[in-house]
Amino acid sequence: MPSTRTLVLAGLTAAVSTATLALSTHAGAQTPHERAAARCAHPADVLDLTNWKLTLPTGEDEDPTEITQPELATFSADPWFRAEAGCDAVRFRAAVNGVTTGGSSYPRAELREMTDGGADEAEWSTTDGTHTLVVREAFTALPEERPYLVGAQVHGGDDDVTVFRLEGSSLYITDGDDRHAHLVTDDYELGTEFEAKFVARDGEIDAYYNGRLETTVSHDGDTNYFKAGAYTQANCDNSEPCTDDNHGEVRISRIKVTHS
Repeated sequence: MPSTRTLVLAGLTAAVSTATLALSTHAGAQTPHERAAARCAHPADVLDLTNWKLTLPTGEDEDPTEITQPELATFSADPWFRAEAGCDAVRFRAAVNGVTTGGSSYPRAELREMTDGGADEAEWSTTDGTHTLVVREAFTALPEERPYLVGAQVHGGDDDVTVFRLEGSSLYITDGDDRHAHLVTDDYELGTEFEAKFVARDGEIDAYYNGRLETTVSHDGDTNYFKAGAYTQANCDNSEPCTDDNHGEVRISRIKVTHS
């Protein structure tokens, strides 16, 4: 039979080993926030951005920053384009004092559809095949004085064809230059997530809101592509203050494009 001294020593050894293991485990442990940050250091860790390029409201006058693949796969730019800490969405932000493209007076933090792993710009016809964009998004901030923001669109050539556009609490689907073509709701609350969907085929574009067909836009063109993000419809000429804090922002948790 083991002696009392042997039993005590064995007990002490086991206790020390347990304590050492506990300390080691604690030292190497990560908080949920740390684990999430490790999983989604970049927006491309949250959304599949393989066939997209990004335009930001930064850079030189009428020459905004553009990020293409493969750089986009490891790119983020706080606060304009960043993954949320919970790894469940990406924030797009464009301030009224942001740099704009040559064809617009409004700033954007927006994705543009590409092909071939991001190498070429997408162009497709509304009369050939079926082209679908699904976006889970929420408008989270609007600019002052002119609280207008676009969150997703079908673009054709040099102009938009149809978009989801928020003006205050009224959410519209546009038709060309008619920005109030179809009212989806007049009591939208910032932060409310919804599904926007466009289906283009047979010379028409069906627009859906949370799975419900809202309106159909007639359009015959072969230079179309999808866009999504925060396209702020205000600038320093019509919205004060002229600062970074005055911005539009969109949160996107899912984006998917299919062509068939």
